[in-house]
Amino acid sequence: MTKKILDRSAYLAVLLAALSLSCKRLIDIPPNPPTSITQTQQFSDSASTMTAIAGVMSYPANGVNGFTFNDGLLSRYTGLSSDELITTQTDRNYTDFYSANLTSQNVVVNTMWSNPYIGLYPVNASLEGIAASPGLSASLKQQLTGELKVVRSMYLFDLTNLFGGIPVVTSSDYKKTNLLGRAPVDSVYRQIIRDLTDAKAALPVTYPSAGRARPNKYTVQAFLSRVYLYRGQWQSAYDEANAVIGSGVYKLEPELNKVFLDGSVEAIWQLPAVNGYNMTYEASNYIPYSAGVIPNYLLTPTLQAAFETGDQRFRKWTNAAVVTIGGSTQTLYYPFKYKQVTPVSPVEAFMVFRLADIYLVRAEAAARLGRTVDALADLNLVRARAGLGASTASVQDDVINAILHERQTELFTEWGNRWFDLKRTGTADAILKPLKTGWQATDTLYPIPQGQLNINIALKQNPGYQ
Repeated sequence: MTKKILDRSAYLAVLLAALSLSCKRLIDIPPNPPTSITQTQQFSDSASTMTAIAGVMSYPANGVNGFTFNDGLLSRYTGLSSDELITTQTDRNYTDFYSANLTSQNVVVNTMWSNPYIGLYPVNASLEGIAASPGLSASLKQQLTGELKVVRSMYLFDLTNLFGGIPVVTSSDYKKTNLLGRAPVDSVYRQIIRDLTDAKAALPVTYPSAGRARPNKYTVQAFLSRVYLYRGQWQSAYDEANAVIGSGVYKLEPELNKVFLDGSVEAIWQLPAVNGYNMTYEASNYIPYSAGVIPNYLLTPTLQAAFETGDQRFRKWTNAAVVTIGGSTQTLYYPFKYKQVTPVSPVEAFMVFRLADIYLVRAEAAARLGRTVDALADLNLVRARAGLGASTASVQDDVINAILHERQTELFTEWGNRWFDLKRTGTADAILKPLKTGWQATDTLYPIPQGQLNINIALKQNPGYQ
């Protein structure tokens, strides 16, 4: 059964302003587009090059410039697609994620496809400009190339987990990227692993600047551990996670309310929130603007029930809005990991990778390798920080399920973890079908936006959508 396409004409027009030029998204070609960034202007020396890189790596001030996947879309809409969030908004562009009634004309889906490709353009252009520049030292070229390949891998990783097979764009030349078809998921992952392997060899264990806003070698290994976990390469996932944990650079932050602060000891990759009136999109999207206001996004009963009695994550990472609806008082819970809509000292920063995630990666990899004692040791470290006792699981299947449950309560509304976990473990259909009125097994992939299909005949729609 295919889903009916709704009659919607509104499409989000997203423009990129980066690296001193303008270029539209992957397959929407502007008149006389550039095929590369002018090397003599942008990559002539280290100062101008670092200015360009800062634009690629920064927290986006308006949702399109900088690293585009930290604009809050991923956590919100995968949270709605999974069993984490429900929205109180009425626009079907939002509610259709929760009910599993997405169509190829959904405005948000279009943005989730387009923004990463917008982000890939300056990444690829920078890689090309750096490689061709005679004014940069070999060591700086190596450093920046490694960092950029991490960013490119992040875009590809999230795109393929949202849409399945995707065009793998590794060039800024529109003549090469204009009509790319969808590469199989295995091919996408090969590119991701190739880029991350290159970055692992290129980057040192030290961070290249103050804080942890730019990737180092351990950032790459944290990312690789997740990639290998998703691919079912358990030993490789274990080894990469083990290297990060064994480095001694990172620690579990004992106080939950400090985990997302700038400079957190748990942070492996953490981007500064540079927008003075909007610290993080997570905070501004989830926190009501005043008392008595109904939040836009609420925790589902399923997620609330997942927290065990005494779990400090529910007390400190969720918050309650007491509101009046239809004359009755109700308490509505919403995500509260990020608490600052405006700056408060000490300030928060946007977390990309953190140590608790890597402990749970290593735990799951160990469990799937049959090393349940090691797996439980890691699992119980995360549970202890949450104020919980040791897990009672013992046999392999129970230990794996306990780890997946811990991922649900530890990593909720972070980077689509729950949505991706349900898909990679093959449990999405069983868990979500009873919860969503429009659910079909094919809903584990989002539709390719209709506007992109119209532009590029090489793209084919995902099953279940017209």
